[in-house]
Amino acid sequence: MSKQSPTELLSTGIPGLDVVLGGGLAPNRIYLIEGEPGTGKTTTGLQFLREGVARGETVVYITLAETGEELSAVAASHGWTLDGILLHEVLPTEDLLRDDQQYTMFHPSEVEMANTTQLILSAIDNNKPTRVVLDSLSELQLLADTPLRYRRQVLALKQFFAKRNCTVMLLDDRTAASADLQVRSIAHAVIQFDLAVKDYGAERRRVRVIKYRGRNAIGGMHDYNITQGGIVVHPRLVAAESRVLRAAGQVTSGLEPLDNLLGGGLEQGTSTLIVGPPGTGKSSLAAQFVSAVNKEGGKAAMFLFEESKSNLLNRADGLNMDLRGAIAAGQLTIQQVDPAELSPGQFSAAVIKAERDGARIVVIDSLNGYMNAVPDERFLTTHMHELLTYLGQRGVVTILVGIQQGMLGGPMSSAMDASYLADNVLMLRYFEDDGEVRQAVSVFKKRGSMHERTIRRFSMSSKGIEVGEVLRGYRGILTGVPVPRAMAANTDEALKAR
Repeated sequence: MSKQSPTELLSTGIPGLDVVLGGGLAPNRIYLIEGEPGTGKTTTGLQFLREGVARGETVVYITLAETGEELSAVAASHGWTLDGILLHEVLPTEDLLRDDQQYTMFHPSEVEMANTTQLILSAIDNNKPTRVVLDSLSELQLLADTPLRYRRQVLALKQFFAKRNCTVMLLDDRTAASADLQVRSIAHAVIQFDLAVKDYGAERRRVRVIKYRGRNAIGGMHDYNITQGGIVVHPRLVAAESRVLRAAGQVTSGLEPLDNLLGGGLEQGTSTLIVGPPGTGKSSLAAQFVSAVNKEGGKAAMFLFEESKSNLLNRADGLNMDLRGAIAAGQLTIQQVDPAELSPGQFSAAVIKAERDGARIVVIDSLNGYMNAVPDERFLTTHMHELLTYLGQRGVVTILVGIQQGMLGGPMSSAMDASYLADNVLMLRYFEDDGEVRQAVSVFKKRGSMHERTIRRFSMSSKGIEVGEVLRGYRGILTGVPVPRAMAANTDEALKAR
């Protein structure tokens, strides 16, 4: 049987939760796990005990409500077994339904509480476990009948477990008639699981550490998911905790005119917003930077909210970009995000994983799709700011695709103004010229270096993306309906003559 030193923290067995807790659980303490039915408390308890089994510890699951068969079914749904977990069912028997089992001299709760307590104590003394899960406190609260008796019962259990070097999780589904918040003061830490139903799509699950004595847990709400393999927590991203100073090089596009327009390329650790109307080539231009990084042996990651992965690869083939070869070589990952299943924490975790896997450039296509995926979130801009700051501190080039509404001759608008978040803004525009609709590209903002103030011709063909000559001799290209300079001059002279 494995023993821990008093200063060694215990892992919960839940990916991400140890990070939120500042390293794990202090041994030989009682922890209160709160949450409504369906938030994953039973799964949390099982993962905690399975971690103990993996470390060679003796672990006990004491259930006051669910049967062993039901717990086995929960474990099987995650691909687990209860092997190594000592299961003790402390459940009322069907004998209580018989007339001769109705108590007269004592209140039923007094007799049942005494029996239940004795069974719990016996299970601990007989097995001498290091990890215990008690499921659930609401059953004890109902048996205690009064708040005073319930609190004293929990205090007595705390003293009992402390003398036997047990680390205990008390699960509370908060279904009792009255919530006793005083139990929170008894526990060494209180972890609350929350379930929120959205108007559309999957529920959003979040976890919060209400208190943790002597430890600096990461505050606030953290997204988590219940997958087939158990609970996975996505710690809230705090960019200030990961500041890294590094020299900034440049990432080139592989197109000399575009690099000249950008003052040499995009600086490492910067974010670039490529904005323009639909169909102007924003996603293709982002893919051009990815392809250039891949050709130099670097890794990249793309997150697609709207376009399918197959459509992107087919379009890249038509533009002479070998993204398929980069995927096969392990240099590129393309993740198609399901908008109905997204949470901000889950998305941030996926992007951070890509960075830790070595991605030098990350593409988010598009900001509009990101907004539509989580429309009920109030702090999307803050989420994005933290993510961009984190990536910037790690030297990653981030490219954001922003879709603007409007085509020619009218004002452009977008659902989310992220231009102030981005270090660079690259603008694509349509314009009319000699009976054809053409495209133009320009750089409106760049923090890392000097850049051209020109507007260049932009086109796409089977040969790839081409950034052409400076569009001189026109006025009003960005309006979409340019006027030749000579004609504009004549118009001005006519106006002055009036």
